[in-house]
Amino acid sequence: MSPPAAAHLATASDPDEDLCFTTESVAPAEEIAPPLPAPPPPVSAEERVERAWAHWRRLGSPKMVVAPMVDNSELPFRMLCRRYGATGAYTPMLHSRIFSENEKHRAMEFTTCKEDRPLFVQFCANDPDILLQAAKIVEPYCDYVDINFGCPQRIARRGYYGAFLMDNLPLIKSLVQNLSANLHVPVSCKIRIFPRLEDTLAYAKMLEEAGASLVAVHGRTRDEKDGKKFRADWDAIKAVKDALRIPVLANGNIRHLDDVKDCLEHTGADGVLSAETLLENPALFAGFRTKEWKENGDEDEASGLDQADLVIEYLKLCEQYPVPWRMVRSHVHKMLGDWFRVHPQVREELNAQSKLTFEWLHDMVKRLKDLGGGIPLYRNNNALQTTSNGLAASNA
Repeated sequence: MSPPAAAHLATASDPDEDLCFTTESVAPAEEIAPPLPAPPPPVSAEERVERAWAHWRRLGSPKMVVAPMVDNSELPFRMLCRRYGATGAYTPMLHSRIFSENEKHRAMEFTTCKEDRPLFVQFCANDPDILLQAAKIVEPYCDYVDINFGCPQRIARRGYYGAFLMDNLPLIKSLVQNLSANLHVPVSCKIRIFPRLEDTLAYAKMLEEAGASLVAVHGRTRDEKDGKKFRADWDAIKAVKDALRIPVLANGNIRHLDDVKDCLEHTGADGVLSAETLLENPALFAGFRTKEWKENGDEDEASGLDQADLVIEYLKLCEQYPVPWRMVRSHVHKMLGDWFRVHPQVREELNAQSKLTFEWLHDMVKRLKDLGGGIPLYRNNNALQTTSNGLAASNA
C-alpha cells in the first residue's frame, strides 16, 4: 500500500531509478485510508506523557527497531527484518518539501502495507508548515511521524536540516510544536547528542515539552560521523532516559543480539535501533551473527542461515513490493559483501550490469553458492531469543 499506490515511473537516463517490476509483480492496490479524527484539544503535560506511554504500549512496546537509512530502510528490507525479529521500523528519511509537492516522488519513495507496523515515517524539514503538509499525507499509514534532527552529512548542512538544526533550537521547537498540535498520530524525534551532557539534556527536555511523544538518541555527536571510529555514548543515552518521562530509544553500537541486552541494561532505554549492521545481517534481531562475532570457544551453536538465502528472500519481497533498482543493488552489495570479498569477479559483474533483472540476480546468487566461500550466519543455542514483543530473554 502506498498513498496513493506506487506506479511504474520509467526514467530514460538511469535504469537504477526504475521500479523493480516484473511481469509477475503486482503493484499494491490503491487504498484510501479513512479520515482520521481531528487532533484532540490541547492537554496538560501530564496527560501528554500518559498518552505517549499508552500509545507505546498499544504498539507492543517494540524493543528492536530498524533505524532510518536513506535508500536502505525501504519496505522490502523492513519486511525482511521483521521476519527476523525486528518489532518496529523507520522509513528512509523523506524530504518534506519534495514529498509534499511531488506525487511521483511519493509513489517511488514511500510504500507500505498492513503488515508493516509499527512504523515510523521520518521527514527532514526546516519549515513547520511544509513539514505538517507532508506529515498529513502519511498520517493514516503510520504510528509515528518522526523528525530527523540527527543527519550529520554534508547534504544536510547544505539543505539546512537534520543535525545542523541543533544550532537553531527555537526552529526545532516550532517544528515539533506545530506537528504535535495538528496531528492525530504522535510525533517522535531522532537526535544526536551535544558534546556537553547538560546541553543534550536541555535539548531532550525541550523536545518533550514541545510535544514529542518519543525520542530516539544516537549516542554520537554531529561531528562523530564514523560509527566504526567513534563508539556511541551509552552513558549520555542513559542520562537522557533518566531525564525524560516519555519513551526513549537508544541508537549506536548494536552489532548483535547480545548488544541489545547490554544496551537496554546499561541505558534503561525502552528499545534500540540498529542501522549499518542490519544491512549486512538483516537477521541480527533473531539472534544470528556472522562467524567473526562468535565468542571464542563457544561450541553450543547452530548454523541456520546463509547470507545468499537472505538475498533470495529479499529479492522475492522486492517482486512483491517494487522499489527502485538502486535500492536493490545497494542491499545485494551489503548482504553479499563476504561472498564478494572471496569472489571479487562476481562483484565486478554486478557493477558492470547497467540494467538489473530479477532473473540475472537469482542466477548470480546461484553462481556464488556454487563457487562457495560465503560465511554462514550462526545463532548460539544459549543466545538470547526474541519474544513476541521483542524483549530479549535468556534461555539459561
